[in-house]
Amino acid sequence: MPPAKPALKRESDTQPNIRVIPISTTTPPAQGVIFDQNKPALRPVASPAKPVSPRNGYQFQARAPVITGEASYRGFFPVDGLISGQLGANGGALSVRQRPRTSQSEPELNGELAFKDMLRVNGHIAGKVISHKGTLIVAAEARLDCDIEVGIAIISGTVRGDVVAHERVELGPGAIINGNISTSSLSMKPGAVFHGDCRVLANPNGSK
Repeated sequence: MPPAKPALKRESDTQPNIRVIPISTTTPPAQGVIFDQNKPALRPVASPAKPVSPRNGYQFQARAPVITGEASYRGFFPVDGLISGQLGANGGALSVRQRPRTSQSEPELNGELAFKDMLRVNGHIAGKVISHKGTLIVAAEARLDCDIEVGIAIISGTVRGDVVAHERVELGPGAIINGNISTSSLSMKPGAVFHGDCRVLANPNGSK
């Protein structure tokens, strides 16, 4: 019976990709370090490159859009970020990615905003919001320095202006209203703040 072949073979030290560096035996190794002359010396490995520092001292991070929903807008819209899409007299669509803001003193939209079905405001806008039958949702972090005329207003943020809702107004626990409210139905949760006058509108069927 022929002798069994070894399962593993020691690779030749003459491989082209391995460089063997002889170590002198006359100089004693440092304390705690053991050298083996039968093994090739280790080669240093280059450390990974450091990430490139962001331009202008900060990294770009897109924030939530100031409004969510379909709307028509006329006014001033400052942009500090990226814009993609098309805009023309016959209609178009734009995608805007704004950089994080360090100050909330200036509104992100300043003009007249009109919509049909539903609109959610996430940031700071000024001017006027109009939709006779639409639903306006004001997020908790939103601020509106404008007059509002909508069908339904669901407010959890801050509004500085008059609110007209032909169907109803709902104020969340964090809502702050500085202005007059005109609506057919008003509901306020504990914690909501309302500074102004309230006027009850007639329902579409004529009742109050």
